[in-house]
Amino acid sequence: MIWNKLTYTGWGRVRSATAQVARPERTSTLAATQAEQSAPAFGMCRSYGDSPLNDGGHAVDMTRMDRLRGFDPDSGVLEVEAGARIGDIARRFAPDGWLPAVMPGTGFATIGGCIAHDVHGKNHHVEGSFGQHVLEITLMNDGKLQKISPSKGAKLFRATIGGMGQTGVIVSAKIKLLPCKGDIITVTERRIENLDHFLEALDNSQSTYTVGWVDATAKGDALGRGILEEAETGYGLVPDAKTPKTVPFNAPKWALSNPIVRLFNSAYFRRVPEEGRTSVKPITEFFFPLDKLLAWNRLYGKRGFHQFQCVVPVAEAAVLRIMLDKIGREGLASPLAVLKRMGAGRAGLMSFPMEGYTLAVDFPNRGAAEALIAELEEITKNAGGRVYLAKDATLDASPIRSMYPDVAKFAKIAKEVDPDGHYETDQTRRLKIRSHA
Repeated sequence: MIWNKLTYTGWGRVRSATAQVARPERTSTLAATQAEQSAPAFGMCRSYGDSPLNDGGHAVDMTRMDRLRGFDPDSGVLEVEAGARIGDIARRFAPDGWLPAVMPGTGFATIGGCIAHDVHGKNHHVEGSFGQHVLEITLMNDGKLQKISPSKGAKLFRATIGGMGQTGVIVSAKIKLLPCKGDIITVTERRIENLDHFLEALDNSQSTYTVGWVDATAKGDALGRGILEEAETGYGLVPDAKTPKTVPFNAPKWALSNPIVRLFNSAYFRRVPEEGRTSVKPITEFFFPLDKLLAWNRLYGKRGFHQFQCVVPVAEAAVLRIMLDKIGREGLASPLAVLKRMGAGRAGLMSFPMEGYTLAVDFPNRGAAEALIAELEEITKNAGGRVYLAKDATLDASPIRSMYPDVAKFAKIAKEVDPDGHYETDQTRRLKIRSHA
């Protein structure tokens, strides 16, 4: 197998790695690669921080292993290789009345990545996390294949889901698709005037899919204002999805300066009439809104950006006000800020979801950004919440045990199956995950 030297980054482009990377196309070549040099896998690198990085080591790019191996139209069970992209699966099966049960905010996420981070979507309060709909995983460790499931190798299964690739390379999986009403979606948008009203609206929503855009520059009585989107799938005629455009170069620093972001957010808030509105869209435009703009991470300039995402318990929702107040006063937020209600569903020992509210905010990589994020992380920890490792590039190792109480169980299993640390990444070393074994 040919290894090639490659420098690559997470989606935020703040952290990078230079590693020897292989790109197998079949299980047999993957096995040869792993027999020669066991190494962690990555997909489309849509994790924002250093989760897919292994600087100075080896890594396996799984994007060529993207085949659909089989589908049962009676049960909705799909067997698929780990490099397949979830957006492609949605586009393929929605016209036939099936959708992945859980989809993250980008269709470019691979199935392996969705499992490794136990992703959540706009319906977490209804369907839980992605891993709860995984029936079986084919895992490769030291070149050897094994199949694990909730009933066979259950401990390893729970460590693999949400396990950041630390138990071996995810080769393929059987996942349960859910029936849907078609390949269009009806979306109702309404303005929400402040944070208290937002939390109330999220709690009272009866829709299958809900997501809130938050104006992270708003202050005072308008703190936490935004737009709530509620949606349901359906059948009908709708214009074809728009052809994606791309950002051809890194944007200049002033493009996301505080005055411009404030003006944009004000206009974006008012684009929805006071009485609200309902529209019909292709499913992909609702589930993956940013995919319409390829390479949108270039909007943050060549220095990249951070995304902070946390979840806090329902009883600690008041800390969201403290966070948004800090963010507004610092003037560092971009237009991308999202608020969602989460249920209790999670499938793995290191899964992010918990019952509560999740807030995600993007920050251009400027001097004060990491200090602000450190404050937000401390507030999250003290509230009994956790930071999403799929987005993280800054968290200190010390709060991992309190944020992820099963980390010791996880680390023990990871160390048993990978005693020499071949599958460690820049992130797991930074967070000292294995030290908890």
